Amino acid sequence: MNRIHIVGRKNHGKTTLVVELVREFCRRGVRVGTIKHSRHIHELDTPGKDSHRHRAAGGQPAAVFTGDSVGIFLTRDGRDEYERLEPLYADCQIVLVEGDIQAAGVKVEVWRAEKSSACLAAERADIAAVVSDDRPDVVVPVWLRSDVARLADRIWDLATANRPPV
Repeated sequence: MNRIHIVGRKNHGKTTLVVELVREFCRRGVRVGTIKHSRHIHELDTPGKDSHRHRAAGGQPAAVFTGDSVGIFLTRDGRDEYERLEPLYADCQIVLVEGDIQAAGVKVEVWRAEKSSACLAAERADIAAVVSDDRPDVVVPVWLRSDVARLADRIWDLATANRPPV
């Protein structure tokens, strides 16, 4: 899975950037998948609904089909979640993960000076680049946030470096 983690502190623009990158990759005809990571524990389903009741009874996995979507619920069990999901993303040329700074993988940080929090890349060696229109004091490359097409090029290069084409 050609996976890139878009990381950063709260309210620095991770979701907005992921959405813009997905649109740009789709415009180019690239098959892009996304994963949203949350470190919080919260219910993804509606308690009392049939799908929730299936899970509560022990269905593993449990799925719900609607007219336009499929939702699959897997209980986290200590296995590598990205390996478990990989078959579902097999047709994707790139997968953008919003968050999950603790996971192994290439990370790009979104940072805005106006939020006045420290740039993670100044503290962590596992961040490959920072996306910002500001000037963080970091040793990794800083890519202009305002140039989404160029960002898509650079993120594509990171995701596909030293990997066979799909």
